[in-house]
Order: sequence, then structure tokens, then C-alpha cells
Amino acid sequence: MSNIAISFKHVNKKFAGTTTNAIESLSFDITEGDFITILGTSGSGKTTILKMVNRLIEPDFGEIDFFGRSVENFDINDLRRKIGYVVQQIGLFPHYTIEKNIAIVPELLGWPKNKINERVEELMDIVQLPYSDYAKRFPRQLSGGQQQRIGVARALAANPNVMLLDEPFGAVDAITRKDLQLHLKELHKTLKNKTFLFVTHDINEAFFLGTKVIIMRDGILDQFDTPENIVKRPKTDFVKQLLETVYAEEEIWRNYR
Repeated sequence: MSNIAISFKHVNKKFAGTTTNAIESLSFDITEGDFITILGTSGSGKTTILKMVNRLIEPDFGEIDFFGRSVENFDINDLRRKIGYVVQQIGLFPHYTIEKNIAIVPELLGWPKNKINERVEELMDIVQLPYSDYAKRFPRQLSGGQQQRIGVARALAANPNVMLLDEPFGAVDAITRKDLQLHLKELHKTLKNKTFLFVTHDINEAFFLGTKVIIMRDGILDQFDTPENIVKRPKTDFVKQLLETVYAEEEIWRNYR
């Protein structure tokens, strides 16, 4: 199996009724085990990239490979079983217990009951919501941050190779968001060889979480590198402008100290 988890090769996408490409000649390779954050303004193509990985959106041209094999050559359901997907809205089933919410995909896959129970307990421990305290609760009995952790646990239930996370912390308050960022970063370190793709419009979040950062502008990849290299060697005026917003915010806070 290739150590390149995901590869985009000259991928283009244009949506009906638009005059410009949502994604234009996009090429990059993501190494297995990396935590890749995808940063950009609204409409830059961030979510489109994620949805093309699991074929919720199909490209017009180009090729997308998943561990060395074109996604078009997978049975679409088999492909999606190998990919966890977490979105801002979470989408927990309100009338199912937390235990049942996490168990949904393994049950659909026909796992034995004892294996499902073991996996649910394991995942609840991983996201630091102990089974004995939370398994029988319902989503409404959890805070927003706790619900988001359960969303991550559910996405991990079938042990996917890749996790796609589309602005998962955008709807929580700043303190909870920071806590979730810290937890997710530690979780990625714990889960060996899991590849994360995380969409955000927050530059601080992107640089804190990402082992590498993809910076998108109007469907074009402006820079793909480590946070350190981007800061030291921004390649385009757009990347420089993004960095300047951070420096400007730092100056504001310094004025209040």
C-alpha cells in the first residue's frame, strides 16, 4: 500500500450556473498519518476538496487517488466506509443514546454485538467521555463540545483510514473550541497512521493543528507546506495578507497589555 494517502492530479471542478472554476488544476499529495488543514476564505474550494475525496462531489477532470487507487475504481459505499466524516452540524440522532449513535456504522456493517460494545467503550474512553457516565445519555444532555467529541467518535467507529473534518468547531464558543483543538491534536498523535483533513477559515486554528497547511484562493492552491515554512517563506501576496491579519491582531492585544 502506498504511503501517499490522498493524491489530487490536475483536478478541476465547475458547478452549474457559475462562470469560474470552483477548483482549478489542483494537484497535491498527502502522506499517510499527516494532519492537513485546509485554509481559505469562503468560496475558495475548501469543502469541495473534502467532498471530492469521498465522492459527494465528482470532479469534471483530473484524478483523485486513495492509497494509490483512483476513487472512481472503488465501490462508493466501500470507499466511504474507509473515511470518517465530521461536519459542524454534528448530526447526532436525537432519539438515540450516545452509545447507539456511535454504534450505527458498525451495526450497518454487521459487526458482532460484543465487538461493537468493545469499540464503543474504547472510543468513548479515547474522546474522554467515559462509557459508564455518558453511554445511556441522549445528545440533548451533552454540551456542544461534548456532542462534537461524540461526532468524532462516531466517525472513528469503523476504524477509517482517513478522517475528513469540515469546520467541526465553528459552532462552539472560543474556550470550548480551544479545548477541542487541543484534544483533537492529541487524538491524532494517539491514533497511529490516521490521516486527517481539516477545513477551517481560521488561520490560528489551521497553523496550530496542521502538520502541513493547504492555503486555497478562488479554487487555486496558493501554498502547501508546514506552518513554519509558510510563515518564513510565504509564496504569494495572498498568503502574505493572511499572515498580516495575524500580526495585526497581535498588535491589538499588545496595546491592551
